[in-house]
Amino acid sequence: MTMSASVRSEQTEPAGVRRYRTRRRLVEQVRRKKSGGERWRLVIARAPLYKDSDPMDFDAIMYVTIAARPELERGMAGQGSRPLSTVSGRSSCSPRRSFTGSDRRSAMDPFATATETLTVLRARKASAIELLELHRKRIARHNPELNAIVEPDFDRARQAAEAADRRRVAGEDAPLLGLPMTLKESINVRGLRTTVGMPFWKDARVDYDAPVTARVQAAGAVVMGKTNVPQMLADWQSSNPVYGRTNNPWDLARTPGGSSGGSAAVLAAGLTTLEFGSDIGGSIRVPAAFCGVYGHRPSDSVMPRSGQFPFPPMPNSALAMAVLGPLARSAEDLEAALEVAAGPEVGEDVAWRLTLPAARHERLSAFRVAILPALDWMPLDSEIATALEALASRLGRLGCTVKRAQPEGLGDHREFFALYLTLLSAITTARMPVEQRRATAETMRTRDDEWSRATQRGIEAGAPDYLLWIGRREQIRAAWRAFFREWDVLLAPAFFTVAYPHWDKPTPATPESIRKTLDVNGAPALETLGLFYPAVATVPGQPATAFPVGRTRAGLPMGLQAIGPYLEDRTPIRFAALVARELGGFTPPPRYAAD
Repeated sequence: MTMSASVRSEQTEPAGVRRYRTRRRLVEQVRRKKSGGERWRLVIARAPLYKDSDPMDFDAIMYVTIAARPELERGMAGQGSRPLSTVSGRSSCSPRRSFTGSDRRSAMDPFATATETLTVLRARKASAIELLELHRKRIARHNPELNAIVEPDFDRARQAAEAADRRRVAGEDAPLLGLPMTLKESINVRGLRTTVGMPFWKDARVDYDAPVTARVQAAGAVVMGKTNVPQMLADWQSSNPVYGRTNNPWDLARTPGGSSGGSAAVLAAGLTTLEFGSDIGGSIRVPAAFCGVYGHRPSDSVMPRSGQFPFPPMPNSALAMAVLGPLARSAEDLEAALEVAAGPEVGEDVAWRLTLPAARHERLSAFRVAILPALDWMPLDSEIATALEALASRLGRLGCTVKRAQPEGLGDHREFFALYLTLLSAITTARMPVEQRRATAETMRTRDDEWSRATQRGIEAGAPDYLLWIGRREQIRAAWRAFFREWDVLLAPAFFTVAYPHWDKPTPATPESIRKTLDVNGAPALETLGLFYPAVATVPGQPATAFPVGRTRAGLPMGLQAIGPYLEDRTPIRFAALVARELGGFTPPPRYAAD
């Protein structure tokens, strides 16, 4: 997005969004100034959160700390010579709820980050029951058109919230105590359905919790339900015969992404505070980019992989490349989620322990940032390319080392991408009956190109072939280890275009559906190519954090990914957090920010 486009979008966005952006900008300016060691004092910034006509309308009392210099106070307020304490949409109104502490907004703000919400809970300025009720009402109001939360569990959520409040009164605390959140439908929650959108599993209720479910609940989270997915998690849409189609909060006619599309949609619309999804083909990063939120694909082995699909409680056949990971409205929330859920697989936790190292840097200017080189054969939306270049230029001006670079041996990535498609098809067809595998291979043969042939190899191969491909993957991983001795993150697009219009994708695939194209810069591009940018991190098992970088001229979110060193997940997460402080982060969709 060009600067002029960004300015135009701010001028035309609704007042509720502008107020939100102003509050976030003030907080981020404070954070940057705070690191400079200035003296601080407390002032109040009052801004209406809701439309005047909304019965829930009240003034938000946001306490921020600023340097005790009048000129800085005036500058941060952005209101000429008026001090920050007098900036108000309706200064004569008394707030219904006020609280103390820095960098926090309204106790009942549905777009607060999980970290901010936990701060409010710990200060006992809102109860778990109140926050659950806030989200339940928003879900009742907005979910009918989004169709994102498909397995609600409010009765048990209320019990969990009441228990959290009792613990809080007793002086107890836990990392997520009282936090309302949701989980992807494919992640098992005892007593709820896990169908992955397949009609033959429409009544499949599981009797155990996935490790990630057990860990967030043990940390005190209030799980409100589960969010929608595509059939067998095999699409960048989230539509299936069991639950129907999920829509993008930025444009209901478009996909929110997949397979964790419901996850990203509920976060963007302010219906939950935190989510966990899964990712093998960009299923966390693509929805995050499509909906303008944050998503983290952890390093291989950082999170347990078991507990997905209505299978026995053991690691699934996608052990090689699939991971579970968090989605949120801020990068800081991603790190908080990992603190709770990261750790060994069930059975290995009797001995192994996981201690993720600290981020390599705490200052953005200290990062060594590689930019993935452009490829002649790989299309990329021009506005995403412009956003990537603009960020690279900005980072350079801030003092970062910035250069186009990639691990040695990847070349033009064709061989690398073919290996990914081969491994992906081998993994995802492993449980298919023999006849279904043969039929799938025959379908792929109707589209004779290098990518369909790579997919066929994975479907038809045997164990010796698979072991050879895993060996090649290990060589690629070694190249990435060497690469990150010189670099801290590699920046790349999260996907090759923005959220696209819904289309009816059949399951199983047909000769017509495997020829599906998407519009990229006015030209058709094979949908299969959308797997390329996610694969860059998936094949070597690197951690990758998707983060928003503004919107297109049409108002759709754009996202990039920061790929980091193996097992150094905090490094790309911290990079994304620092970029947000410099350029801005999540912005709520106007349709849902107004109430």
